[in-house]
Amino acid sequence: MSGVTEWLLGPLSDPQLFLQVLLIGISNGAVIALVALGYTLVYGIIELINFAHGDVFMLGSMLALTLVQALALDRASPGEVALLLPLVLVLVMLFTAVLNATIERVAYRPLRRAPRLAPLISAIGTSFILVNIGLHWKGASQINFPDVIPAKNLLTDVFGLHTSLSYTTKDLAVLATALPLMAGLTLFVNRTRLGKAMRATAQDREAAALMGIDINQTIRLTFLLGGALAGAAGLIFGAYNNFVWFQQGFRFGLLAFTAAVFGGIGNIQGAFLGGILIGVFSAFSDFRFDPRWTQSVVFAILIAVLVFRPSGILGEALPEKT
Repeated sequence: MSGVTEWLLGPLSDPQLFLQVLLIGISNGAVIALVALGYTLVYGIIELINFAHGDVFMLGSMLALTLVQALALDRASPGEVALLLPLVLVLVMLFTAVLNATIERVAYRPLRRAPRLAPLISAIGTSFILVNIGLHWKGASQINFPDVIPAKNLLTDVFGLHTSLSYTTKDLAVLATALPLMAGLTLFVNRTRLGKAMRATAQDREAAALMGIDINQTIRLTFLLGGALAGAAGLIFGAYNNFVWFQQGFRFGLLAFTAAVFGGIGNIQGAFLGGILIGVFSAFSDFRFDPRWTQSVVFAILIAVLVFRPSGILGEALPEKT
């Protein structure tokens, strides 16, 4: 058994190297988690896999790059960056929220009572349209995202530790953005009137309508929230990884969808936990094996989980809706 473990870990048997890859995985996993929240919100309400969601995330990162370049944040002082970067975050979240709500109105709402295959095909078609918009907007090659957040090693430069580990201001910024957004979404869904309407609609749409809940407004709000989170993930992704690409929505969309199912689709905490775990699995796979194998490793883990726990880690087995 120890031989198998040693083969799987390889160089990662070094504790510091193991911890370094773990920290990288957690940071990337937080980005995946934000995108996964959009998948789980929409599925929880209308039981639709919004395959265009990853491409909304991609367009959000491209708008973030455009705004960062327009404001010349790569040449701005730290004070100006601290003031303007939150503004960029808000603008990108507004853009992707409106884009996602528009997609719902145009591509999904007219097909709400159609056979389930129709909105699925519409989602895939919408994804192709958004991919081509990204292709024409920024081109086919990866574009460099300016280093607006200085990669200062907090462990050595701030705490004065003598270690080869690196935990930078970028890593901290990712978690400092993702965790409050997840917490805010949880509070909104559980504590507000609109959140209760969302939960009622998810449980029984017809009964919620009879109780006076505006179903269309509730679904629109769900898409707005999911789109806003995808936009936040787009900015964080670009600032952390220093590139944007028109195909990133496909790869991250698959990882985020896997994370949502892995954690328990329809469960907010499950989607976030699933995103972190998928990020960690991906980081270890990228380091130990060829990165081209990472998606295969992730889906193999997903299949194994679904075989033994079809509802996901934190999901609950629910009766089929009629």
